[in-house]
Amino acid sequence: ILADGHVFNKIGTFKEGVIAHELGIPFYALAPLSTFDFKSKANDVTIEERDADEVRTVRGIPIAPEGVKVYNPVFDVTPPKYVTAIITEGGIVYPPFEKNSLKLLSKER
Repeated sequence: ILADGHVFNKIGTFKEGVIAHELGIPFYALAPLSTFDFKSKANDVTIEERDADEVRTVRGIPIAPEGVKVYNPVFDVTPPKYVTAIITEGGIVYPPFEKNSLKLLSKER
């Protein structure tokens, strides 16, 4: 989790955040303070990718045209506009995330 509220998590988190936002349902991220990155920006983060053959094959049998390009990320990013708050062991961080996450971190030290 970045200090500005971007949440990097398993694939599908972004989708859930968007759906919750559109339906007016609060969307919370739960994480220990140790997962916060207070230095990086969203564009700095490289998202790990899984083997493309996980998508191109089923039980080792090709199901996609040979040479087809595949993007198979392990994580996605949920922008802060879709996050209601971030719940940590030190308390709940509400927007503005950068200011309030730093405040919570300094309280924990």
